[in-house]
Amino acid sequence: MAPRAAAPRFGPLQLALAAAGTAAATLDLCMDGWVAAEYARSGHPGWAALSLSLLVAASAAAQACSWLWLRSDPPALRPSMPVALLAALHLLQLGFFFRCVRALMVGWRVCWGKAEEEEEEQRHMAFLSHDISMLRLFETFLENTPQLTLLLYIILRTNKAELSQGLGMGTAFLCVSWSLLDYHQSLRSFLQDKYELSLGSSIIYFLWNLFLICPRILVIALFALLWPYGVAVHFPLVWLAMFIWVSLQGTDFMESLGPEQLYRAMVAVILYFSWFNVAQGRTLYRSIIYHGFILLDSTLLALAWLWGRAPSEEHPYLLPVVSAALPCYLLGLGLKVTYYKWLHPNVRVQQKARYDEVDISKVVVGAKFSEPDLVNRRMQWLVQTHFALSRPARQNFLNGAAAA
Repeated sequence: MAPRAAAPRFGPLQLALAAAGTAAATLDLCMDGWVAAEYARSGHPGWAALSLSLLVAASAAAQACSWLWLRSDPPALRPSMPVALLAALHLLQLGFFFRCVRALMVGWRVCWGKAEEEEEEQRHMAFLSHDISMLRLFETFLENTPQLTLLLYIILRTNKAELSQGLGMGTAFLCVSWSLLDYHQSLRSFLQDKYELSLGSSIIYFLWNLFLICPRILVIALFALLWPYGVAVHFPLVWLAMFIWVSLQGTDFMESLGPEQLYRAMVAVILYFSWFNVAQGRTLYRSIIYHGFILLDSTLLALAWLWGRAPSEEHPYLLPVVSAALPCYLLGLGLKVTYYKWLHPNVRVQQKARYDEVDISKVVVGAKFSEPDLVNRRMQWLVQTHFALSRPARQNFLNGAAAA
């Protein structure tokens, strides 16, 4: 894999993928509504209410982030519409889709606009796409992973799967793994001097996340099958531990302390299901601690189910499934090690003297920004936590983050 000198330009293919992502988000929302309606129709209003509650809570958190980001964005990149209308869209839970539509409009102008405006529109499109990727990740983990757990619990409880449930689980699993891959690719596109993420690397990245998330959701659903209210105790305890861990790492993603607590709370939900790096420096030891904790916690949940299940259990197929959960998780860890050891396109920041004299917006961002304010400060901070930069580049990065 050869390093590239600049981030890829936004073109018709990227516009088609952006449109497909918007369509997928819309389809996922429709599937959630269909599943909730089927619960209500079949005489389970409690399940329908819980499903809709998860959807509303995840959407509200994502809308709050979107609104806070818009209020802190550079004036030149804010939507040219009344603030009251923008606030109304977020109150109606349409902020994310507004961003997607706006990005498609900007992407259209990038692909078929005037040449003299292309560079500015490319910068604008990069700014929008990074935020959409992050919001998609938040909403996916706050909504899809709990929905998956609920769906699996209901299927096991009723010992049957409806068409809507099967389709809902399939789309949710794909959305979760795809959102992680899309987020990682978005981070990499923010760097100029790096190796490209190849198709093979992307597939392995997608698979190891899928193999790690599936066993986690399975054991939580099995635990809920015997002790439904036990999950109401387990989740807050593990979430609180993850929230404290994130807080101790000193994140600086949002503009002020209050919104930062919201960010940490959402990251803690992600960590309940999947690894998510939030701190600078080497992640090896933190990753080992996290995966060791999740493996222990998941094992205890599985053992609790094995201990509490009745001998005349109506789900004989579950025993081999649970037996396969540990190998599946270990396979995911193996693929993760393989990815980072042999397939990861390591960041290669050239240590020539000219980089010490260039503004961070030219070192870190693929496009040649003329103003630091056009750099997405949120993505800039995330890149700093995820990628190891050389000492001069890191210092320039910190200076650029402070100026943005």
